[in-house]
Amino acid sequence: MTAFPRIILAGLSGGSGKTFVSAGLMRALSRRGLSVQPFKKGPDYIDASWLSHAAKAQACNLDPFLLPQAVIAALFQEKAAHADLSIIEGNRGLFDGKDREGTCSTAELARQLSAPVILVLDATKMTRTAAAIVAGCRAFEPGLNLAGVILNRTAGERHRNILKECIEGLAGVPVLGALPKAVHNPIPERHMGLVSDQEHAGREQALDAIADTVAACVDLDRVLAIARSAPAPDPAPPVPWPAPVVAAGQAPVIGYVYDAALWFYYPENLQALEHAGAKLTRLSLLSDEPWPEIHGLYLGGGFPETHAKALSANTLVRAHVRALAQAGLPIYAECGGFMYLCASLAIDQNGDNGEHALAGVFPLTTRLCPRPQGLGYVEALVEAENPFHPLGAHLTGHEFHYSACMEQSGQTQNLPTALRMLRGQGMLGKRDGLVTANTFAAYTHIHALGTPHWAPSFVRAALAHQQHKGQ
Repeated sequence: MTAFPRIILAGLSGGSGKTFVSAGLMRALSRRGLSVQPFKKGPDYIDASWLSHAAKAQACNLDPFLLPQAVIAALFQEKAAHADLSIIEGNRGLFDGKDREGTCSTAELARQLSAPVILVLDATKMTRTAAAIVAGCRAFEPGLNLAGVILNRTAGERHRNILKECIEGLAGVPVLGALPKAVHNPIPERHMGLVSDQEHAGREQALDAIADTVAACVDLDRVLAIARSAPAPDPAPPVPWPAPVVAAGQAPVIGYVYDAALWFYYPENLQALEHAGAKLTRLSLLSDEPWPEIHGLYLGGGFPETHAKALSANTLVRAHVRALAQAGLPIYAECGGFMYLCASLAIDQNGDNGEHALAGVFPLTTRLCPRPQGLGYVEALVEAENPFHPLGAHLTGHEFHYSACMEQSGQTQNLPTALRMLRGQGMLGKRDGLVTANTFAAYTHIHALGTPHWAPSFVRAALAHQQHKGQ
């Protein structure tokens, strides 16, 4: 039985320094010659991408809201099987979930995986109170193994010594290290969290600098010992990848846009399409390279707002995507991908005070707003025919967008939407999932292993389009 050495890095809230410590540990331990498998708890693309680069291995998202417990166990064990240890970065506060009971919290994931928890504690302007906080976290929920604390943003040696004495002596939890206040943040933040690793010119230098700090301030050997103390889990069943829905030699080609504007994809979504029988090809909305023949198109989320001028300037690709949609190509778009399919994107900030023409598949303008317009877990009921989700299906997913839909030419009320939001905002009056021809576009992100019908449906639709073109 494989032991799967593992730890979860948790915090008291967002902004506690979890990603800094997680990335630093991953890079520092990787530099020791260990293979580290990174995981990110919760619906997150940006942090997961930073962790992938830190560990030099593809990060995997685990979330009890998006995935059943058996799937989480299977996915964890498949990804972790060949690593020396796994590091899972939590999200929000340790006990924060979707309701009063903390359902789907980092603590719940820790219990599901029987993983020791290391708490990253922002110790700004506190000493003995830190011990009370740690003691409270240790006793708050049964079944939680709070195995250590890493202090962040400490003021000096005297501050660190008092914190260590208080936490170890009064709360009974070992302090594994203490990081100083950072004079300069090597990974700055913006409206959706950390700056994209793809837009950070000094990414590798930043990660090495973080690893240097963590290696100098944290007892890596004790962290490893805690990870190796995790009990061996019961063997999980195989990951429930979809079975092929096409005959051998019939693989339709599904293009997916992956560039600086759109790159929010769960790797499992792409893997699920391949398991279902598709051949994938990577595309760009920013390049003027001609596209190959495709039978389906997947537009993920991302940052169209930071590349609006370049997206608008590429008129050939805009026209091509619009023509593909009008020809009935199956197109699935999430969040930033939906924004691209609209007529335009309006921006009034950071010196960009303009409206940028986009693909024009839908007669809508999205406008970038100063505050989030949708944030968190979503649930939706499928109420209209579309190629990707069957009628009556109950979808779980998430949304995080600063843009809002604006009516254009009085046509908003006539746009057909497939999803009624049971939880979350969506795009138009608690509706989401615009449908035209074979195009489906929504603010809602889904995970293929939590929505098992999606990948086979997408591949069947692409196959039908391939066969129609062949006739």
